[in-house]
Amino acid sequence: MGKETAFGRWYRKYIDKWIPAYGVLGLICCFLWNSLIYTGTQLAMKNAYHYDLTTDLDRKIPFVKEWVLVYVICFAFWAVNYILILREGREKWFRFMAADMLSRLVCGVFFIFLPTTNVRPEVTGDGFISWLMRFIYRMDMPTNLFPSIHCLVSWFCFIGIRKSTKVPGWYQAFSCVFALMVCASTQFTKQHYLVDVVAGLLLAELFWFVTNHVSLYRYTQRFTRILNRKVFGVADYDE
Repeated sequence: MGKETAFGRWYRKYIDKWIPAYGVLGLICCFLWNSLIYTGTQLAMKNAYHYDLTTDLDRKIPFVKEWVLVYVICFAFWAVNYILILREGREKWFRFMAADMLSRLVCGVFFIFLPTTNVRPEVTGDGFISWLMRFIYRMDMPTNLFPSIHCLVSWFCFIGIRKSTKVPGWYQAFSCVFALMVCASTQFTKQHYLVDVVAGLLLAELFWFVTNHVSLYRYTQRFTRILNRKVFGVADYDE
């Protein structure tokens, strides 16, 4: 066991009980990996031909800009639930981390070999909702649609606490309903096609199943252990 760093002592005293140190660096890695895949592939494929997979069924779904509130609030939902999953325990977290990172890798493959786009509707009105919808459209280009990372992450937020003995049943039910509302929001705001939603949900379930039946999680555990020893200075954060 190495010598505990000053930061490690501070973290153990003030933060560890809320966000366990054994996984906090892995949590940060998940965010960085997601950002690298999403932004990196957008930059790499900006001049490529993008396919529009819009179907007649997609066109029948109305544009309801008020759903942008759900689309935006889900970022807080993700943060809360990923921390709850982290608090489930070491092995479960590292299995989840493996599923999360592998799913983004597959998303990146799709973003490169099947770049997608769609045609967004004109946003009218001068109120806050209209401003927010236009802001989202400006900040999030209509690319990297298939699979939907918004739906993928939201469903991970549910399945990661599904059947948990630590998270209240009412919150598990809320997480399921809210994740489905996020999926609906991607349709009503015209951010994704229906097939994007299906692909996102299936990827989440697939990799959660895989990482719960094989030992891939040991790689994320070992990687995080190396980071923990550098930052916190001791091994017992991740043993």
